[in-house]
Amino acid sequence: MSKKKLKVLGVIFAFVLCFALHFLYDLIPCFITSIIAPVNESIWEHMKILFTSIIISGVIQKIILMKKNIKFNNICFSNFIGALFSIPIFLLIFLPINNLIGENIVVNITLMFIVIVISQLISLFIMNRQDYKFEKLAILFVIMVYIVFGFLTYYPIKSDLFLDKTNNSYGINK
Repeated sequence: MSKKKLKVLGVIFAFVLCFALHFLYDLIPCFITSIIAPVNESIWEHMKILFTSIIISGVIQKIILMKKNIKFNNICFSNFIGALFSIPIFLLIFLPINNLIGENIVVNITLMFIVIVISQLISLFIMNRQDYKFEKLAILFVIMVYIVFGFLTYYPIKSDLFLDKTNNSYGINK
């Protein structure tokens, strides 16, 4: 399996996972799902969808490679970096568009797909580098991001990014 084919599968897995993750907390409301899936309709909470779908897609990619006994450099670390960079990339594109045209589900889904493709291209670039050796640290980095997600879910910043405009609230409704 080529790296490009693996990353195309990564895009497909991540994009499909976005839809399931959107409703995960509503279906299974608990502490764990509140950390990995949105608990409200704020822009920030939806960044968990993007990050988590790319991370889970990376885990699936790693499993595929292990089953086929294929070794690629930096698969875990590259997916972490792709997932991490997807958040600011999405926000940099989404916020101006949203301010111009308002909430549009088709635009949002299209943008989500484009950002997932960009994240997999970033991941592919890192996989092609020989000098990164942070594979084991990637797990620690992912845990650190989820600690931040958890903290901001339960103690959100009072800004528009964290505001759920559907019910005028922030964070998790306790």
